[in-house]
Amino acid sequence: MQLVVARVARAHGLRGEVSLDLRTDDPETRLAVGEQLATEPASAGPLTILSVRVHQSRWLVRFAEVGDRTAAEALRGVELVVEADASDEEDAWYPHELRGLRVELTDGTVVGEVMALEHLPAHDALAIRETGGERTLVPFVKAMVPVVDVAGGRVVLDPPGGLLARDAANLVIDSDDDASGQGEG
Repeated sequence: MQLVVARVARAHGLRGEVSLDLRTDDPETRLAVGEQLATEPASAGPLTILSVRVHQSRWLVRFAEVGDRTAAEALRGVELVVEADASDEEDAWYPHELRGLRVELTDGTVVGEVMALEHLPAHDALAIRETGGERTLVPFVKAMVPVVDVAGGRVVLDPPGGLLARDAANLVIDSDDDASGQGEG
């Protein structure tokens, strides 16, 4: 299974350097000079790391196969990938380990399936396909996803009311109130 290490964000300067959006917690190892990385799409690579530096908290990389800004701009959006097995950390999972897991509530009610793990600015989110076909993003935080059981093929959600599309279908509007908002009396 391939694991995304980084995504090329944009060209930096004139000599083919690019900035990266990291998807790894070990960039020093994964992005070391001399490392050759496969790409998605595959036609963009493989790419060999020629130089690496951090500038204003951004990782900037030059690849041996990219000589100028035009070539660097063509890499925008390309994902740098490596082969990976299962995560060996207790509370860390690779996206491919989560994809396809059954999603259920704390009471055991099945509400869907994990489609993907999305990396958002504030935190990661699970993209789930609910049983009705709706796509819902659930913040991937312990308070809302208290259980991840890869071996058991499931994740357990404890979402606040209204987060899931199935909750919206069950909303009941009190029709005893009139439109003016004034009750009897």
